[in-house]
Amino acid sequence: MLVELFTSQGCSSCPPADALLAKLDEDPNVVVLSEHVDYWNYLGWRDPYSSAAFSERQAAYVRRFGLRSAYTPQMVVDGQIEFVGSDGGYAKKAIERAARAAKSPITLTRNGDTIRVEAPADAKAELWVALARQNGASDVPRGENAGRHLKHVAVVRSLVKAGDVGKEKSLTHTLKLPQPEAGTSGWRIVAFLQEPGQGKILGAAKL
Repeated sequence: MLVELFTSQGCSSCPPADALLAKLDEDPNVVVLSEHVDYWNYLGWRDPYSSAAFSERQAAYVRRFGLRSAYTPQMVVDGQIEFVGSDGGYAKKAIERAARAAKSPITLTRNGDTIRVEAPADAKAELWVALARQNGASDVPRGENAGRHLKHVAVVRSLVKAGDVGKEKSLTHTLKLPQPEAGTSGWRIVAFLQEPGQGKILGAAKL
C-alpha cells in the first residue's frame, strides 16, 4: 500500500511524523512518499524540498475528504484514509485495513540508468511515477524548527502522470535516472495506480 506524508521543515509538529514515516519505510510491504509542501516557507525558512505541486496534491485531498483546510503533518493511506501524520497507532490501523484490499501488480525493472514501469490492464486508473531521494537532511537555522537537524526518507523530487490504464489497456513507461543529488545515497522510484480524481490507490511499487 502507499503512505503519503505531507510535511514541511517549517512546521514544528512535523519531525515526529517524519520519524514515523522512516519507521514505516522499514516494512517491505509499505511504500512511502514524503511530499514537502511550500505554504510554510513564509515563516523564515524555505524548505529545500518543498514544491507548490505537492501543496496542490494535498489540496486535492482536502477537497476529496471534505476537510476545512490543509494541515501538516498529514498522512494519507492508499488515497482512502487521512489522519495526523504523527499518530502511530492510527497509522498502524490504517495500514492493516489497506493491506486487506486486493492490489494491482506494478513491475519496475532497471537496466543501467533506465527504469521500466509496467502497469497491468485494470479498472480505469492513472499511472503516477515519483522520483524520490532515498534520504535527505537539513540543519534548519530559522523558523519553527530553528536549531534542529531534520531527517527524511523517500523525499519526492518529481511526481508525474505517466498515462492511463483501463480494463483492456495496460501501460509501459520508461524513464532515465538523473545523477544523484548531493548529500543522498541515491534515488528510489515509486509507481502507483490511482483512480481518477485522486481517488483510491489500486497498487504501488518501489525500486
